[in-house]
Amino acid sequence: MTLQLPKKVEIIEVGPRDGLQNEKAFIPTEAKKQFITQLRGSGIKELELTSFVSPKWVPQMQDAAEIVSACLDENTRNIVLTPNAKGVERVYMTDCKAVAVFVGVSNTFNKKNINKMTDESMDELAPIIKELKASGYFVRACISTAFYCPYEGKMEEEATIRLCRQFVDLGVDELSVADTIGMAAPHEAFSLFSKLKHAFPHLLLTAHFHDTRNMALTNIFAALQAGVTRFDTSAGGLGGCPFAPGAAGNAATEDVVFMLERMGIETGIDLTKLVQAIDVIRPHLSRPIETAYYRLSQTEKV
Repeated sequence: MTLQLPKKVEIIEVGPRDGLQNEKAFIPTEAKKQFITQLRGSGIKELELTSFVSPKWVPQMQDAAEIVSACLDENTRNIVLTPNAKGVERVYMTDCKAVAVFVGVSNTFNKKNINKMTDESMDELAPIIKELKASGYFVRACISTAFYCPYEGKMEEEATIRLCRQFVDLGVDELSVADTIGMAAPHEAFSLFSKLKHAFPHLLLTAHFHDTRNMALTNIFAALQAGVTRFDTSAGGLGGCPFAPGAAGNAATEDVVFMLERMGIETGIDLTKLVQAIDVIRPHLSRPIETAYYRLSQTEKV
């Protein structure tokens, strides 16, 4: 008996947005631009560039317009996160053609994050998504607290699937389903993603795991077994959410790529160049890079 593994997996790099948003000290815009350029150079084909959110709530993203202006690339899917109509209006002022919207399954998380209940958020987003699709945009729906919430605890699978279905009915191109606080266990990842693959077999389905409890890689393996071939990851394991207490960084791109390539799964990413991209942003971070592959790469340099 052999494992059921895909030949190829798509990596969506979220480091420049999700990875940096929690950094309290402002990272120079030029460093962010170089980070993005180096990530592309490693073979990344899809990435979250930044987010059009209020600088009052997420100061790190205050240079979003400049990042988008300087960093669009025709060979890459360049995604900009937007929380509301105001954010989408800013996207319309750029040449970016891929937008991410987000809603939490948990009402409490959603309220703390964007000051709206989940249903209120969906009511606001419905016409926005329809307009984006009518205008030819790629729309990515990010589902936060899909497994657990820091305030409400465990989310019911049916609640997550129901929210995903609302987005699918609105015509989104992709669902990015997130274990926001890194609480999910592999059997839960396998169960939810198996049901989502069955419910939406023709939609782009992406798994987004945080490594709070060192289970991101095992959850990715479980999601692979459920048929998922797209994963959000962050170079250097950077990340965390300002509105999710205890959430650690995302699954580290370098560790995920190493694991997948060792299993014979193609990612198209050059690990040496990926480490060079991490080296660019590392001096500007508030904490050291401690991912397994990155530590090993530094040892081999000595």
